Amino acid sequence: MLDLVIDARKASLAPGMEVRRILPFRLRRMVGPFIFMDHAGPVNVQPPLVTSLDVLPHPHIGLSTVSYLFGGQVTHRDSLGVEQIIRPGEVNWMTAGSGIAHSERFEDPATLAGGKLEMIQTWVALPEKDEEAAPAFDNYQPEQLPIFTEAGVWMRLIAGDAYGLRNGVKTHSPLFYLHVVLEQGTRFGLPQEHTERAIYVAKGSIEVAGRTYGTGQMLVFNQGIDPVILAKEPATLMLLGGEPLGERFIWWNFVSSRKDRIEQAKADWKAGRILLPPTDNQEFVPLPEDKSRPAGSPSPQALS
Repeated sequence: MLDLVIDARKASLAPGMEVRRILPFRLRRMVGPFIFMDHAGPVNVQPPLVTSLDVLPHPHIGLSTVSYLFGGQVTHRDSLGVEQIIRPGEVNWMTAGSGIAHSERFEDPATLAGGKLEMIQTWVALPEKDEEAAPAFDNYQPEQLPIFTEAGVWMRLIAGDAYGLRNGVKTHSPLFYLHVVLEQGTRFGLPQEHTERAIYVAKGSIEVAGRTYGTGQMLVFNQGIDPVILAKEPATLMLLGGEPLGERFIWWNFVSSRKDRIEQAKADWKAGRILLPPTDNQEFVPLPEDKSRPAGSPSPQALS
């Protein structure tokens, strides 16, 4: 039934900012097109440390970043000139394609001091035909995202299609991504229309086939399996997956079907050929020089 259980690993992005890193995992690089997943927060820091949490301008190629907040807010700025405050329940979908740089600034000290900031960030690899697409950024408001409720179940479709739900979030390959909240004792099932499927337990605990799984665990299921999920307590889940795209290489913030393209991206960032955000161009994250880090292991700085 279960293909794999992934236990999130701790990664430190900055003083006071620890994340749970779920994907990529050494035994499972991707689930459908999803190649990276971090769960940050809840974050609680004192005002003097707020600016140390900022993610400075950094580059991406060959992927889309998806930012989804449970609480707090983050200011996104990118090399297209987009400036967007990201708030809970919105979907912020940035397609890097041929290359983009962006920053994430935590500019509301009250949110951080109150322990309200909590976010999930994923990277969705692009199909080969779209890896060099023009960069783009789209913000989708909560009212654009369908919500389904029934006894003990609340869920929002973040992107793709599942359970007969669809929305207007632009994707490049078949996938599904949902935020699901279950009341204690509720039984629930996975969507059947996709080849690869997984559940990430963001809060609470669930039971599958007589075993209990808790916060920070991802359950990856074999194709054709229809598991029954029982909420052992109130639980918040992220359901994701889709159709596989084939092998992808990942180094730092770069994803590609070709190793040579990643080498080109390294050279482009080092030479300044990937533009910085026009309203946030006074500092940036330099290219890591750690030669011992194998391809496939994102640096600790990677967030989105």
